[in-house]
Amino acid sequence: MRYNQKRRILLTAYAAAVSSVLMTGFTSMAAEVRTDTSKANIEIQSFGWNLSGNTGGICGEVFGDTKETVEEAHEAYLVKMEEERKAAEEAKRLAEEQAAAQAAAEAKAAADTELLAALIFCEAGNQPYEGQVAVGAVVMNRVRSGSYPNSISEVIYQSGQFTPAMTGWLDSVLSSGGYTDSARQAAQDALAGSNPVGDCLYFSTGGYGMQIGDHYFH
Repeated sequence: MRYNQKRRILLTAYAAAVSSVLMTGFTSMAAEVRTDTSKANIEIQSFGWNLSGNTGGICGEVFGDTKETVEEAHEAYLVKMEEERKAAEEAKRLAEEQAAAQAAAEAKAAADTELLAALIFCEAGNQPYEGQVAVGAVVMNRVRSGSYPNSISEVIYQSGQFTPAMTGWLDSVLSSGGYTDSARQAAQDALAGSNPVGDCLYFSTGGYGMQIGDHYFH
């Protein structure tokens, strides 16, 4: 029984040493354990116990278990740090991709607005504001129709459709930014869904259909 008490005291001392090693980042483990062992032996001997015949085996056993535990904890720590590093890199990559995609979308939206504004200015710059929005609505109806290309640029530059695009006037206005504020606002409204002409896909200065200013929409 006396031997078991001594063994428990030594185990307690070594457990304290292990805690110290873990708290200080796994540094100088062997030196600290040996130091704590010496202290434990001194304290135990102060009670008048002679453990010289018992401590060797116990120390070797506890030290071996302690070293294995520390190594396992250190390995788990390294694995966790690597996982956190990879997670941070992945989060950064996704954030950069999202930022690039958002920037590209914003650039495309700005380009579509300018192109539509230039077309509206060329086709209906001298028409009432409703007629300017109506021209933009026709373009948007074509984009959504399935019978025409599915982008604003492809609809506007489709062969044989809009005279300003065929003659080069559209490109001249676009490159100089020569469209009016009214045409730009009409383009923004059409892009946002404003539509005074329903499902109309065509307009002209003569013929039939809904009349807005000098244009007929059908």
